[in-house]
Amino acid sequence: MKPVLTPEKAVENIKDGASVMVGGFMSCGNPFTLIDALINKGSKNLTLITSDTGYPEVGVGRLICQNRVEKLVASHIGTNPESGRKMNSGEMKVTLVPQGTLAERIRAKGAGLGGALTPTGIGTDVERGKQKLSIEGKDYLLELPLGADFALIKAAVCDTYGNCFLPMSAKNSAVVMAMAADYVIVEADKIVEPGGLDPEKVTIPGVFISAIVKAVLPASNLRLK
Repeated sequence: MKPVLTPEKAVENIKDGASVMVGGFMSCGNPFTLIDALINKGSKNLTLITSDTGYPEVGVGRLICQNRVEKLVASHIGTNPESGRKMNSGEMKVTLVPQGTLAERIRAKGAGLGGALTPTGIGTDVERGKQKLSIEGKDYLLELPLGADFALIKAAVCDTYGNCFLPMSAKNSAVVMAMAADYVIVEADKIVEPGGLDPEKVTIPGVFISAIVKAVLPASNLRLK
């Protein structure tokens, strides 16, 4: 059985300076309850690894606007003007990674691989400082594995063993993030007893989950601006 914790208890070990992966894309699949708990806790100087920074008033974007992020690793920041402003002013260090490459780097960490080879970025600034390999006459960049201290993910259903169901596009980056972090907290809309989740619907096996939190959708995350 996995511990079912309050949001506050679940994030209490996320200290200043921790690295945190957050699942979701354009706020779809963001764990709103855990993000609110992290903001309320006051954790700062975080390294945030996420596909994008969403919107200023919604989900992961709130971590940016609340000045909790020191370093950002993401693929897209265009829908959150505060992300671009902080990057240009030097308030936040931003590393932009092509989206497929970001997913492969995280997957490589979870799979215990030494990295991923990709032609994406060849001949651009993306290749700066990276090892380039030629295989059968084609050039590839070696992209190193990317992990984190914590991962915060959202599930529709989770049983008390930690087995999770994530529907449709809500899966996005959450599956590989659950494999690549030291401690994984899942926020679930519904928590069921063992046997209450169809095994055919298990998206993330419970072996990757450290703790479970019941989702509460706060009003602050309903304001799409």
